[in-house]
Amino acid sequence: MTDAVSVLLVDDHTEFRQGLRTLLSFYTDGPAVFEVVAEAASVKQAIQLVETHRPQITLLDMELDSSSGLEFLERLNGLMLETRVLTLSAHREDEWIFRAMQAGAKGYIIKDKVTSQLHEALCTVLQDEIYLDPELATGFFRLFHANLGRHFQARAKIRLTEREQEVLDWLVQGASNEVIAKQLYITVATVKAHLTAIFDKLEVRSRTQAIVKAIKLGLVQT
Repeated sequence: MTDAVSVLLVDDHTEFRQGLRTLLSFYTDGPAVFEVVAEAASVKQAIQLVETHRPQITLLDMELDSSSGLEFLERLNGLMLETRVLTLSAHREDEWIFRAMQAGAKGYIIKDKVTSQLHEALCTVLQDEIYLDPELATGFFRLFHANLGRHFQARAKIRLTEREQEVLDWLVQGASNEVIAKQLYITVATVKAHLTAIFDKLEVRSRTQAIVKAIKLGLVQT
């Protein structure tokens, strides 16, 4: 028998979560079955449940009453917690889709298409692939290429090395020197040396100033 894929539901509407739970229970004929292990109505609660249950997939509402789904994605990245996040939203605007995917979402579904697209999206992200409705993909890639061009122009101007760029990317995510060292398989002393070089090139004196200037110049994808 196929092991069930663990799922966390994050939405501040009880009725919608119940609808998702019911929908997931119908998926018995595909390559996987799905088990809801927990439900959350806020970012704080969701983060705690990810830490406790380590769900393989999180279905995330992009608009929660007290906060944004983007906050969940950003905190998830900062804590190095692993769960494939599939975002659900009423917003079709390119900017919403781009920001969600840029923050680490593995897929984006418009809420009124959940019934027809959720199963395909779940199977797609389980294969470590990205799910995007073809109708949404054009706008997303238009913004992606525009931001990527700005990013490379900024890098060329500041002349960061590949390793300095990697350190800067982790710095902007709020990672400590120890975490950066672990992620890049280098020593803390080497991280500090790279930070010194980055500060010199950006003409700043602190981590906070470096983050602010890097975002302003488009050196990192925010």
